[in-house]
Amino acid sequence: MNDLLWSPSKKKIENSNLYKFKNLIEKKYNTNFKTDYQKLWEWSVKNNEQFWSECWDFFKLKGIKGKQIIKTHPIFHKNKFFPNAKINFAKNLLSKKNSDLAIFFRSETGFEKKIQWKELYEKVCIFSAFLKQIGIKKNDRIAAYVPNTIETIITFLGTAKIGGIWSSCSPDFGIQGVVDRFLQIKPKILISANHYFYNGKKILLIDKIPEILKKIPSIKHVVIFNYDNEKTNHSYISLENVLSKNKVDEDFKEFPFNHPIYILYSSGTTGYPKCIVHGAGNALIEQMKELILHCDVKENDKLFYFTSTGWMMWNWLVAGLACKASIYLYDGFPFYKNNDCLIKYCEQHQFTLFGVAAKYIDHLKKENFNAKKYNLKKLRTITSTGSPLVKESFIYVYKKIKKDVHLGSISGGTDVVGVINICNTFNNIYAGEIQGPSLGIDVDVFDDNGNSTNINEKGELVIKKPFPSMPVMFWNDKSGDKILNAYFKKYKNIWHHGDYIQKTKNGGYIIYGRSDATLKPGGVRIGTSEIYRQVESFSEIAESIVIGQNYNNDIRIILFVKLTKGNLLSNELIDKLKKKIRNNCSPRHVPAKIIACPDIPRTKSNKIVEIAVKKIINGDKIDNIEALANPEALDFFNNLKIND
Repeated sequence: MNDLLWSPSKKKIENSNLYKFKNLIEKKYNTNFKTDYQKLWEWSVKNNEQFWSECWDFFKLKGIKGKQIIKTHPIFHKNKFFPNAKINFAKNLLSKKNSDLAIFFRSETGFEKKIQWKELYEKVCIFSAFLKQIGIKKNDRIAAYVPNTIETIITFLGTAKIGGIWSSCSPDFGIQGVVDRFLQIKPKILISANHYFYNGKKILLIDKIPEILKKIPSIKHVVIFNYDNEKTNHSYISLENVLSKNKVDEDFKEFPFNHPIYILYSSGTTGYPKCIVHGAGNALIEQMKELILHCDVKENDKLFYFTSTGWMMWNWLVAGLACKASIYLYDGFPFYKNNDCLIKYCEQHQFTLFGVAAKYIDHLKKENFNAKKYNLKKLRTITSTGSPLVKESFIYVYKKIKKDVHLGSISGGTDVVGVINICNTFNNIYAGEIQGPSLGIDVDVFDDNGNSTNINEKGELVIKKPFPSMPVMFWNDKSGDKILNAYFKKYKNIWHHGDYIQKTKNGGYIIYGRSDATLKPGGVRIGTSEIYRQVESFSEIAESIVIGQNYNNDIRIILFVKLTKGNLLSNELIDKLKKKIRNNCSPRHVPAKIIACPDIPRTKSNKIVEIAVKKIINGDKIDNIEALANPEALDFFNNLKIND
């Protein structure tokens, strides 16, 4: 089978931002890449000072650049990019002030709202004036327990404008999950909505505020906004009242390039969530690089990403404003009432970029949903992330969604608030493969001894040189031990990202899952996604989770399956599963046990939690079930006794 699915046309290549950037580099540095992406990437990592300097100029970042691009340090994460630069993050996202659309919001209920650039600018300036008025200063933390709305972005940019540090949790977190995160950073303000909706259910956030305030004594002010037209009586500060005041603060003070902009959190499935602090300029230049050079975002484009405020893709989407693109928000269940919920949204507004989780595409494929009847003529790029996009889902996109579209399977993480392996407009798309490494990121694949692997040989994803969007620090980690343990424990002074990955002959990558979830029966490493890919082809199975159980001084593979309605896990189905896994993978991949389960536990960002299930099955303690979207799903595993 030919795995080639799409090739960029000559016109697409030559009209792309990447092509213009390449031409600029060729002319200035007397080199010639033609349209060889690998050569351009190699230049970008070999000459990374020049590369990041050219990025600043090409993106027209507003601020003081400074002459020094990298302040080097022998310790990887202590290298500083643009050490003398000063910027204001909010100013870079608010450079348009006309009556064009800036942000459009839709709830699953059908409620819609939009805001123009000039109105967005004014409201951000008003909110920042309010923050100053109540005594909020640079470095103060603002906590947001919020749905994905326009008001959330206004309050974020108002915080960024005065040098405050933003931190958000999605509203599906329970009280303890919120407290586990925000208590660590001691915020002065809590921002929330009166309510939100998910899959037809109205959830009252305002009822949770008193308990949160009892547990986080640092909070001095609470600001509440109305999710829709329904108003709620309360004694807190009303955002609508704040924004109706006429005082506008247009002072955009500039801060150091690496001044903290927001705090994101690790999933927390193996303990308290780590508080990952990112710098304003560091995050911005990385995200603009990904959007402009890799995803080919242009001014007036229409960007959509299905995300919550607790996932880094929210931060990524908001950065689209710096590209002078309009961004589109959706809050609620992505399949509310019908599978075409988001596809219709895409058609109605003619998105140019449609971003979703890989699980969203997997669901449409399993439902055999045909999107070709919808008019998606302006759609140039579909991006997928959150977990590996399997080969069959690549094929599905081109067969059932759109034939001529740039499908970008992208992979990065909260740790870098960006993307490490990503799409580009020069290379072909091959089923199951990410197109290549991100420019300026010195990506490699290492074996356990720290040697680069060969093509098609699996290993550990590493980054060999410092890059801008490394965390500035972990909160409450003065010694730096948490950062060292998180990224530099396995290889000395080399960033170990924790993905099990393989380079391909096409210059791309295939990710097989997280390294810490990798299975090792008989000492042979097996990526979990290799098994998932086979299981997902069965219509009888809605979802699955695979783990390694300690057994007789070895590891045996246990596969748990959640069945679709009306199906049972018969011996015949077990035999079919084992046969397909054996034939398409290897005998070592075949699970020792296949067990039906009622549900699959997952994080708030919809990632299955293999580590939590693995711990339970092996008799270890789970520290923080509040990190899960459905902690009740663990009950089955806690009560399970697996017979020999």
